Amino acid sequence: MAHSAQRRWYPLVFAIAALVLLPVSVLLLSWQTIDQQIWGHLWETQMPRLLGNTLQLIVGVGIGVTVLGVSLAWLTSLCEFPGRRWLDWALMLPFAIPAYVLAFVFVGLLDFAGPVQTLLRDVFGSGLRLPRVRSTGGVIIVLVLVFYPYVYLLARTAFLAQGKGLMEAARVLGQSPWQAFWRVALPMARPAIGAGVALALMETLADFGAVAVFNFDTFTTAIYKTWYGFFSLSSAAQLASLLLLAVMVVLYGERRARGASRPSNERPRVKALYHLRGLKALAASAWCGLVFVCAFVIPLLQLIVWVWQRGRFDLDERYTGLILHTLYLGSMAALITVSVALILAFARRLAPTQAIRSGVSLANLGYALPGSVLAVSIMLAFSYLDRELVIPLSTLLGGAGKPLLLGSLAALLLAYLVRFIAVAYGPLENSLARIRPSLPEAARSLGVSGPRLFFKVYLPLLVPGALSAALLVFVDVLKEMPATLLMRPFGWDTLAVRIFEMTSEGEWARAALPALTLILVGLLPVIGLIRRSARQIG
Repeated sequence: MAHSAQRRWYPLVFAIAALVLLPVSVLLLSWQTIDQQIWGHLWETQMPRLLGNTLQLIVGVGIGVTVLGVSLAWLTSLCEFPGRRWLDWALMLPFAIPAYVLAFVFVGLLDFAGPVQTLLRDVFGSGLRLPRVRSTGGVIIVLVLVFYPYVYLLARTAFLAQGKGLMEAARVLGQSPWQAFWRVALPMARPAIGAGVALALMETLADFGAVAVFNFDTFTTAIYKTWYGFFSLSSAAQLASLLLLAVMVVLYGERRARGASRPSNERPRVKALYHLRGLKALAASAWCGLVFVCAFVIPLLQLIVWVWQRGRFDLDERYTGLILHTLYLGSMAALITVSVALILAFARRLAPTQAIRSGVSLANLGYALPGSVLAVSIMLAFSYLDRELVIPLSTLLGGAGKPLLLGSLAALLLAYLVRFIAVAYGPLENSLARIRPSLPEAARSLGVSGPRLFFKVYLPLLVPGALSAALLVFVDVLKEMPATLLMRPFGWDTLAVRIFEMTSEGEWARAALPALTLILVGLLPVIGLIRRSARQIG
């Protein structure tokens, strides 16, 4: 039974959970009326291609991030070779590059009129042609290079956590390093690898910018076209519900894999087990270095070149406005999201009942909702509220009778809140868990309680975790394209929107300036993640 003090948290937690469940319920209600003409057109002309393209992306990216992430994690965590110490952390840096940025850099470099093919034609003759860049394989390669760090980070942590006892036991039993990997290390790391692959697949399903650059139709592009092409919000919501169903299937598979995990009781291993020599060491260095160069160095250098050639001329008042809008949205979303996540973290600690735990779990499901899904569902809900409540009430009071919620900043900030609560909740929960119960108990015995207890005891200890959470949310909001593109108020363009506009017109060089700005800001939490990972291992 919950005490009266614990019940005080129920309305707050359930209200936050209801905000997250609102998009899902709206999507389900959208099926009450079906526009048969639009759906007939979609089924005849687009649906088979959408299903096929989405399935190809899921399979291709799933295999790619698994091979890339696991192989890199195995080499950097268990083997010693030239360059391993800096490649160990450098391979996490592609986290800072949004998928749509790498996509337009990839296309701009390797397209028929790009510098690579132009140089090859000058050297080997005009008849030389490389395979088409705007292809299924091109999209898969770009998404794999962007999303492999999810698998790399989790697999690396899992391999290091296995200690050296198990691997040495396998070697004593006559297993080669390759056999020990397949029979011991890989099965134990499978839940962590599955979690990383699930994150990569959810990001793949939610991606809009990269597939738009490649003109590769998926459910996210179909949602955008249905909304702005057919002007049918309900049909877009129905497409979004199908996308959400695919995300839930991925989540279910990840939960099943994680349920089979067994924590290791060994001490984490710091030193490498295998010292590679000769060709093996050279091959390991070349493989890790090649991935790092393709996923981070080349895109960054190309963006710098484009900024110097063309992008620097866009540094005008309009660009200043883009930066201010981006920073304002990121700051407001970070402040609101961290505040709400802090309520959930305190509720989970001070009222650990089954109802509270369930409510917190539901509130953290928002990260599984793609930005396009959130945009459609929230706008559908706000359109209904404007039509049935706001406009009649405004007319009754003598107002203009115009919609106030649809296309407002409040709608966009709500989408950010629902999407990124889980991002802020993790660091805050970890920081709160490190505060021993004896500290607030001692403060209460000295007469400190209520708000004073929070500001005197909890807040100083929570500052590092709160700053980390705010920084992560801030950068995620900066990079979020679908929700911002679909829901921004009139005149509220951001850096991500500017990148979409320029890449839609093939203006790669003009898109480089906002892209480089996003990457430089995105490096901050990535560097923090690297430092935290190094401290945990050390």
